[in-house]
Amino acid sequence: MKTPLSIKIYNSAIELPIIWNDFAIENIFLTKEYLEILEKSGPTNMTSHFIGLFKEDKLVGIALSQFLNLNMLESFGERDKCVKTAVRNTVFKNFGSHILIIGNNMLTGQNAFVFSEKIDPVEALRTLKFASEKLKEIFKNKGLKVHITTFKDFAIEDTSDFTKAGFQKYFNFSTQPNMIFDIPNHWKSEQDYIQALTKKYRDQYKRARKKAEAVEKRKMNLDDIIKHEDTIYDLYHHVAKNAHFNTFFLAKNHFRTFKELLQDNFLLYGYFIEDKLIGFSTIIKNGEVMDTYFLGYDDSIQREKMLYLNMLYDMVAYSINKGFKEIIFARTALEIKSSIGAVPIEMYGFAQHSNQLIDLAFEKIFSYLEPKVEWKERNPFK
Repeated sequence: MKTPLSIKIYNSAIELPIIWNDFAIENIFLTKEYLEILEKSGPTNMTSHFIGLFKEDKLVGIALSQFLNLNMLESFGERDKCVKTAVRNTVFKNFGSHILIIGNNMLTGQNAFVFSEKIDPVEALRTLKFASEKLKEIFKNKGLKVHITTFKDFAIEDTSDFTKAGFQKYFNFSTQPNMIFDIPNHWKSEQDYIQALTKKYRDQYKRARKKAEAVEKRKMNLDDIIKHEDTIYDLYHHVAKNAHFNTFFLAKNHFRTFKELLQDNFLLYGYFIEDKLIGFSTIIKNGEVMDTYFLGYDDSIQREKMLYLNMLYDMVAYSINKGFKEIIFARTALEIKSSIGAVPIEMYGFAQHSNQLIDLAFEKIFSYLEPKVEWKERNPFK
């Protein structure tokens, strides 16, 4: 007879089993160190829990959950001032302000869980569904009713396991794609990338680089990050609050904590003009994959110096030079990322509303909660 799986829900990375990181070898975003970053410097409106799956008291899977309280946000995003945005904000506050996520709302891609190959993934997903019900009870006891439960971001081939695991009543959704940049094996330097571009996009590259000649890029260590922490946060916050849509804002100590705990796996580059920090970018080494992370810039200088585009080129150059196989560019600024060579990969999720009547109309409501972005895909290569 097959032994059912059991769960343990942890509030702190300190409580995690000794062998937890054995499951996170291929994903830095499920390691104890990263989970400690969430615990110490996560957004103030986010509560993280860590889930262990057990079979006969042996750890066989790990997962991350995040609870978002959107009522604590100063803004959902200020770029779009229109009636639809006002309706969306009203819908959120009244019907969707408490969201339970199995996965990571701060990243794009499957950073939700890892299961042992010795267990049935369908059984593991059923167990995670049970864990989400237990988490709802935990928040209910704190006076917080979960409005929406969602499991995110999965490739199309993973979705059939969810159906088998009893997620038929969940709304199956796809939001903005994950922008992925595959690095060919024969590319050894930035020059190989430049030579692969068509004339139009090679000219774009040259123009961007020329515009930024007065900008100095510096790799910043922990002391540098601490010294410039206020400016780094102001630059980040300016970009974040002007995004189409936000469900959280980072804590001021987030980048410092990242550097302290992930050390050389977390890189923050400052962009300076005459010793003044005018922008920064961050990247995270995740095995053979490079994950791009948050950035910030002075908007007036960004346009003049094509700073954002130059940051993207710098990320590509670094990743090629260091032998990475892939860059995860995530799901903002889709068109400009497409113009440097990133390709859209659809990601899927499952969501359910706690109110049965609202759940019936969830597909229509979801179009307000997740703004659609129109964009044109580019192909910069020969």
